[in-house]
Amino acid sequence: QVQLVESGGGLVQAGGSLRLSCAASGRTFSNYHMGWFRQAPGKEREFVAAISQSGLITRYADSVRGRFTISRDSAKNTVYLQMNSLEPEDTAVYYCAADLNSGSLRLRSRDYDYWGQGTQVTVSS
Repeated sequence: QVQLVESGGGLVQAGGSLRLSCAASGRTFSNYHMGWFRQAPGKEREFVAAISQSGLITRYADSVRGRFTISRDSAKNTVYLQMNSLEPEDTAVYYCAADLNSGSLRLRSRDYDYWGQGTQVTVSS
């Protein structure tokens, strides 16, 4: 079992920044890949960013590349999503997820095994 707890969401104006955190517990943190996904009202959950077990490999959705940065701190068992230059289109509930697969970094939500409860991000224009 892996427990994930997100924090850091909130209301921000367009052009602003937020940093989301996801604290993990229950298994050795360095044994699994981590991802961030988001879901806007009336839309499917979509991939945002992912980071490998080692932290050396990252992937981003085209819509956030260059604005968002994913990172992980093994000493704190925490993964972060730094979000800069936020746009109203970034408004969504953001979820972190853990993939216990030890192979390639995966980008589909169905490949992830554990999920946090989500944190709301609202960007006003």
